Amino acid sequence: MSTGVGAQGLLGRLGPGAPVLFQGGTVLTMDRAGVIQKGDVLVEGERVSAVGTGLAAPEGAFVVDCSGGILMPGMVDTHRHMWQSAMRGFGADWTLTQYFVFYYLKWGKIFRPEDIYAGNLLAAVESLDAGITTTLDWSHGLQTVEHAEAALQALREVPGRFVLAYGNLLGAPWQWSKSPELRSFVSRHFSSRDDMLGLELAFDVTGDPAFPEKSAFESARELGLRVTTHAGVWGATDDRGIQLMCEHGFATKDVTYVHASTLSEDSYQRIAASGASVSVATESEQSAGQGYPPTWQLRRHGIPASLSVDTSVWWSADMFSVMRSTLGADRSREHLEAHAKQETVVANALRAEEVVRWATLGGARTLGLGDLVGSLAPGKKADVVLIKNDRSPVMFPVLNPFGHVVFQAGRPEVHTVMVNGRIVKFGHELVGIDLAKARRAVDATVDYLRAQLGASEWAEMMNPELPKSETIPNPYTYTDWDGGRAAARRPVGA
Repeated sequence: MSTGVGAQGLLGRLGPGAPVLFQGGTVLTMDRAGVIQKGDVLVEGERVSAVGTGLAAPEGAFVVDCSGGILMPGMVDTHRHMWQSAMRGFGADWTLTQYFVFYYLKWGKIFRPEDIYAGNLLAAVESLDAGITTTLDWSHGLQTVEHAEAALQALREVPGRFVLAYGNLLGAPWQWSKSPELRSFVSRHFSSRDDMLGLELAFDVTGDPAFPEKSAFESARELGLRVTTHAGVWGATDDRGIQLMCEHGFATKDVTYVHASTLSEDSYQRIAASGASVSVATESEQSAGQGYPPTWQLRRHGIPASLSVDTSVWWSADMFSVMRSTLGADRSREHLEAHAKQETVVANALRAEEVVRWATLGGARTLGLGDLVGSLAPGKKADVVLIKNDRSPVMFPVLNPFGHVVFQAGRPEVHTVMVNGRIVKFGHELVGIDLAKARRAVDATVDYLRAQLGASEWAEMMNPELPKSETIPNPYTYTDWDGGRAAARRPVGA
């Protein structure tokens, strides 16, 4: 069967369990096979059954023409506050302080279970649309178990691979992690392993010498759950948290450190020795103020890295933007440090291939799913993304495929997305996903939030007051270009 069929007709043409052959693309396997030119990937059932060239299409197979395109594993986002997606772009001009004020101090408490559901539903759909097949929901808006049920319901309605990281920004983790309600929630929904929907605990370590978070770590250990924690965030979490975790035996490979931007040499060494990984959210760290994106430190210390969106209340919700900003930030740091020493960088240490690896296999390993997803290899779960757009001048020529993914491609180039052997996007259109339902849910949440805040507070929170600044005096006098306005602004006597 050929690909002469649109997204709308795909469901009727592709039978349940029918094999799918991705044929004739540039394959980025992200494993030992490397890059395969004019390569094929055969999917049978939920798994990749073969990767190579000239693969024969089995009887009844659906063949996807990948010529001119790039085949790669599904991307993995290891840290996103999905519930905040209903406020997309609202905080574009925020600092981290303004984020904390809005969610932690003022308005986080007004979010209802249905608002958590709306944000999660939209975020889950847009993840798949962007080729992100696995997303960790850093869900710290779960004030009650009812909120958690709503978050989980949204994730189950979308055919992606998700991990719910259970948290509560308005509660103490040493309390909610021990609650009977949480234990009952875990027992009801996560009594057996499901690689399509996982669970972690999400909380931060403040650095209090009493280490009250010990109880939360103990709960995670009792429940057999990984922990994800914001670390090295300027003004919020620092080296003391890392030290306390080490001293009490909780700095293990089952911890993901998010951001890790403002830590000491000692803390990076401790993380490296533990075998843990770091989730870098470069757009966030560059803009909000957690600290400089730490990939340069992770590379120095041999710490495994993954990438994350963080939240679309500020930034884009696709891994292309994250990869691009990550490579740019790392190289910028190298150049600035070299210039400060009157030197020149003549070879970039961080390459596009490594950043694509962080966005795929690195993310899978961070979530403990590296044996299942993150690369295209026989036996692995079939999470596959085709980057192709015959109508776009961006997609030819494809010379350096890793560089093309990082610097040239974007969401419009995501042609096909497969999760667990199921095609969820084809021909640039979502398949079998109710986008209108997500829109209705989000519209209702936005209307509710506007009413709760009121017009004045809504406008003030979205447009924070500008800091006062002055134009520096300019000693030059050739200002005719602006009609003399620069001279008029110059202080008297300058």
